[in-house]
Amino acid sequence: MTTATMVSWERVIEITKWSQEKKTEAIVWSIEVSSWLNTAGVSLPSVELAHRLVSHICWENNVPVTWKYLEKAMEVRMVPPLLVVALLSTKVVPNRHPLLHPAAYSLYLHLLNRHAFSLSSVVNLPNYPSLMNSIHHVLSLSQLYHHDYPSHPHPGVVLVQFLFTLVWQLLQASLQDEGLLQHHKSLLFVDPGLDLSDNHHQNVNKEALHAKNTATAIQFIARFLHDKVTSRILSLVQRNMSTHWGAFVDELEKLAANSLILRSLKHLSPESFFPLNLKSNWPMSCEPNKKKKMKLSSMLAASASASAVQSHNDSSLWLPIDLILEDAMDAHHVMADTVELLTGLVKALQAINGTAWHNAFLGLWIAALRLVQRERDPSEGPVPRLDTCLCMLLCITTLVVTNLIEEEEGELIEEAERSPTNQRKDKPAMGKRRGELVTSLQLLGDYQDLLNPPQPVIWVANQAAAKAIMFVSGHSGYLEYMNVNDLPTNCSGNLWHLIIEACIARHLIDTSAYFWPGYVGAPCNQLPRSIPNHLPSWSSLMQGSPLTPPLVNALVTTPASSLAEIEKIFEFAINGSDEEKISAATVLCGASLVRGWNVQEHVVFFIIKLLSPLVPTKYSGTENHLISYAPFLNVLLVGISPVDSVHIFSLHGAVPLLAAALMPICEAFGSCVPSVSWTSATGEKLSYHAVFSNAFVLLLRLWRFNHPPVEHVMGGAATPALGSQLGPEYLLLVRNSMIASFGKSPRDRIKSRRISKMISFSSEPVFMDSFPKLNTWYQQHQECLASTRRALVPGGPVLQIVDALLSMMCKKINKSAQSLTSTTSGNSNSSGSSLDDALVKLKVPAWDILEAAPFVLDAALTACAHGRLSPRELATGIHEMEKRVLGLFMAWFRKKTELNCDNGLKDIADFLPASLATIVSYLSAEVTRGVWKPAFMNGTDWPSPAANLSIVEQQIKKILAATGVDVPSLAIDGNAPATLPLPLAAFLSLTITYKLDKSSERFLVLIGPSLIHLSAGCPWPCMPIVGSLWAQKVKRWSDFFVFSASGTVFHHSRDAVVQLLKSCFMSTLGLGSSCIYNNGGVGALLGHGFGSHFLGGISPVAPGILYLRVYRSIRDAMFLTEEIVSLLMLLVRDIASGGLPNGEAHKLKKTKYGMRYGQVSLAASMTRVKHAALLGASFLWISGGTSLIQSLITETLPSWFLSAQGLEQEAGESGVVVAILRGYALACFAVLSGTFAWGIDSSSAASKRRPKVIGIHLEFLANALDRKISLRCDCATWRAYVSGFMSLMVSCTPLWIEELDVGMLKRVSMGLRQLNEDDLALQLLEIRGTSLMGEVAEMISQNGF
Repeated sequence: MTTATMVSWERVIEITKWSQEKKTEAIVWSIEVSSWLNTAGVSLPSVELAHRLVSHICWENNVPVTWKYLEKAMEVRMVPPLLVVALLSTKVVPNRHPLLHPAAYSLYLHLLNRHAFSLSSVVNLPNYPSLMNSIHHVLSLSQLYHHDYPSHPHPGVVLVQFLFTLVWQLLQASLQDEGLLQHHKSLLFVDPGLDLSDNHHQNVNKEALHAKNTATAIQFIARFLHDKVTSRILSLVQRNMSTHWGAFVDELEKLAANSLILRSLKHLSPESFFPLNLKSNWPMSCEPNKKKKMKLSSMLAASASASAVQSHNDSSLWLPIDLILEDAMDAHHVMADTVELLTGLVKALQAINGTAWHNAFLGLWIAALRLVQRERDPSEGPVPRLDTCLCMLLCITTLVVTNLIEEEEGELIEEAERSPTNQRKDKPAMGKRRGELVTSLQLLGDYQDLLNPPQPVIWVANQAAAKAIMFVSGHSGYLEYMNVNDLPTNCSGNLWHLIIEACIARHLIDTSAYFWPGYVGAPCNQLPRSIPNHLPSWSSLMQGSPLTPPLVNALVTTPASSLAEIEKIFEFAINGSDEEKISAATVLCGASLVRGWNVQEHVVFFIIKLLSPLVPTKYSGTENHLISYAPFLNVLLVGISPVDSVHIFSLHGAVPLLAAALMPICEAFGSCVPSVSWTSATGEKLSYHAVFSNAFVLLLRLWRFNHPPVEHVMGGAATPALGSQLGPEYLLLVRNSMIASFGKSPRDRIKSRRISKMISFSSEPVFMDSFPKLNTWYQQHQECLASTRRALVPGGPVLQIVDALLSMMCKKINKSAQSLTSTTSGNSNSSGSSLDDALVKLKVPAWDILEAAPFVLDAALTACAHGRLSPRELATGIHEMEKRVLGLFMAWFRKKTELNCDNGLKDIADFLPASLATIVSYLSAEVTRGVWKPAFMNGTDWPSPAANLSIVEQQIKKILAATGVDVPSLAIDGNAPATLPLPLAAFLSLTITYKLDKSSERFLVLIGPSLIHLSAGCPWPCMPIVGSLWAQKVKRWSDFFVFSASGTVFHHSRDAVVQLLKSCFMSTLGLGSSCIYNNGGVGALLGHGFGSHFLGGISPVAPGILYLRVYRSIRDAMFLTEEIVSLLMLLVRDIASGGLPNGEAHKLKKTKYGMRYGQVSLAASMTRVKHAALLGASFLWISGGTSLIQSLITETLPSWFLSAQGLEQEAGESGVVVAILRGYALACFAVLSGTFAWGIDSSSAASKRRPKVIGIHLEFLANALDRKISLRCDCATWRAYVSGFMSLMVSCTPLWIEELDVGMLKRVSMGLRQLNEDDLALQLLEIRGTSLMGEVAEMISQNGF
């Protein structure tokens, strides 16, 4: 500062002192000072003058006249008012005590009230940036908020921090004045050393003024929190400075709860002081009574609010949960982690529907209950579903709720750790969701129809009810000793009791639930007549009983109830004797796995852990250490092989871990020569080949191995079928990702507390290169699918195995047709020993047999096809030994001996069940090649379906007709012979040869689905023929095969798929031609299960069930996107007119009593449009995953807006309504699809793609709003879409906005303002966070939002 400038400022102070002595009027003083400063060349308002005046007053000249001068200087803008307020806050507030300067504090509050609420004029000042910079330095904001913002922030950011600092300072001052400020480290300028307890020599007037000041400060705090502009600016602190905001809210709560002065105020109360929604979605809409123009985004928000209000009873809002649960019941489809999938889905639906969490929990429970009720009277089939449905209800759903609660509590713990004050760390991490869960469970008890237990679990439900009754009665210790005859008479249990027990077991609620009204009947004093201590049970195990056979049998049939019991049996499996290890493995694979709903997730991971035993410390063998565990591993492999058990592993997301555990077993046992055998506990002779086959077949079932190779080209190379990339490599990548990512999120850290400390998995990544034999087989499998098999090398070891396998296949001819063999081979003496020689040659590793199997199958199928081969055909590259064996096949076909091709295949499969993998892949590839002559299913050479083929055809037509699908090409020519491709006929005959016993089940579940998928891909009527033949073999499965055959229609006809989709929409929405809105809903879409519930035939199948069973085989899923959009647009008009034809709807609008006849309101129409969009988004997500939804956002929707759609345009008001509803429907459809695919947060791996896709779409919106591109759709539709899409993003998916480019958001915001959506434009920028907080604050100040 120059000497001349110093003289000028000294002159200003002299003028002030002189005026002060003369008591000059403030206006005169201001004129004199202004004149002098103008002469000195100082521009006004002056920052330096503000500093000089405040320093002059504090405290040597703290008299009324100087405050008048300061106030006048602020009024005439000689000084920046906000800067003066900032300066005074650092001087006056710490000295407000009655012993110091309470009058100055009173004047400060007056100036604060006058200038802090007039922000618009400040932002428009030319020196606004420099002014904010001065305030930033005066208040040292970079030190106060250095964790949140840089040292040189945007001027608007300083404005936000300045306002927040003033309010927080008033708050801490008021708390300190009433003795409520406990911590001694203030973030602001309140002097923590002020002693408020010394009341000696205090002036009574000053004391009264001090109390008045505190009351005024509290009133000003309330005004800041409720004023339209300041509350909106403070909400930016809530969104972007969460740690400081949390501490601020804590202090607000303390003031509201404990302030005596607040309670004494007439026009302010603790209730009105503290906004109810201060912690979320704040501020609320201000000035509710002010009439303003109703904007489209407001209409959309009102519709969303209406949906939230009715969500308690409207199950359609949670329809996607029903669809996912039902889709997960497909046992042959390997799901992603169902718990994680449902967790993300529930979060998305709760945000989209805007409901309380207890409604979301209730929707989840009810959807799971509906799933179980659909299985009350199911049609029998090869895949049992009841246990997996109960697993979904009582374990998976409970774990989803656990995830949601732990996620919130984990975030609370992290927030407490980041809090700048220690007081928040002392609070227990109990979120609101836990209390909301209790509310939902209490409400669940009112749904009695859904709570009726299926017959097999009635006893378990009664036990749960009896447990509660005995607990309430004080006799809980006796329940274990009670049998069915001893249970109290009033302990009729239902699924509610089982759900409560599942929640208690996972510590979500406590046993106080037993005392809820209506949960149990009257207390019972009935005790067991005697206590039979000799009965074995889990408590016997926990008390130290050895694993005797009676105890093992009891534990196998009774599920464990606690993690401690599972850990105890796991200790036996690790440290026990060989016999105890096998017993423990048997127990773990028993009832605890299938129906141990309270511990099921632990059992799953314990079994996986046991499948990977560690190398013994003193192991010195040369072979793999797994070989010594052969009997133990085989018990585990057989125990988890049933289809429902594997399904349970899939539902728990454990398939990648299970696959990684099975691969070393396959590698080790497949490389061993079967020189050792043993007898299992069931009396079955076992070998290394058997262990390998059990492990290998189980491994194959963990990915889409059984799907035909045609699926690998569905939709073109650019759009591979969903899941076609699943394979061992993919499973290992998922496993590695799971292991690497676990424990990084707050939820995982809480989750780790409930996982047994005895379970740990290696963190080292695993790759296919670690399993060379398996990798070689997998490459051979892929070559087989592509029909590019390698040539057989003459004289090699593979040829010897081929010869041995072919010899074994012909053993029956060798035994019964000596003359025939002699004719063919020229050596009759070799026939008797050929089988023994073959078996000796086949004592080779299983991998070698699998390598040779394709050549054997090729030779066998060729012999079957020709029946008679010429020497030329035999000479084309086939070894002499192959010629001899092919000659055997030719001769057999000519003489029609008892040996069939399928019998030969069965011999190979019986010898090495793992060879079924090769049989499946080879025959599937050969069907796809289409080079084989058809096999005539005439009952002579091949079995005939004639006995029931016509019946199957009629039942298929009934199923399709009931779902609204009309396909005229279904007729089967009764005169034409039934034919199948030869490889398919051989495959079918092979499957029919299997007996339906437990030993064959684990192999049938591999080849059975393969047969169905392969048949479905063949021309009509292959699948009906296959279904007819299997229905002849197992009549009780007839409905299952008819249903499977009916789905084939949709594999070949796009029109049928479109008709089925339309039927799904119409049934869900309740649209019809004769009335306005039928019931519709989930029941109409998914029905009540599938089966022959009616005498005389099959029951109708709900369209949703049918679609969920066929969508995976749609050849080109990409067309679904455009078809769903088209259906959605057509349905909007029906919704707007109440589902009536145009003529009738037009008459309704003219009717005097239109509402009486059902004319619907716009709000009701928007609700149903949202339901339609919800269903469309669900189908799109389920059918094609993220790839289809990405295509929808980036391609389909922009193309739709850019092209003429040919939609029927209606004139008048109704036409505008339909156009608006169409835009709203597309907006809901797009956002819902995105939330399903990518979630509303960043917890899923798929969310990483979201910013790019949404950014591309917003680029399109911005270009259209900037009129850089021209649209051909209706203007009202476009406006509704833009407003709806952005409104849903703002209200439901704010994290999406935080990921987007700032420049892009500014462009879209500007476009929204052009559409008169100013508030929505501001909200869009508000959410973006710190990068736009300053600009948003300036917009709020300028526009007075």
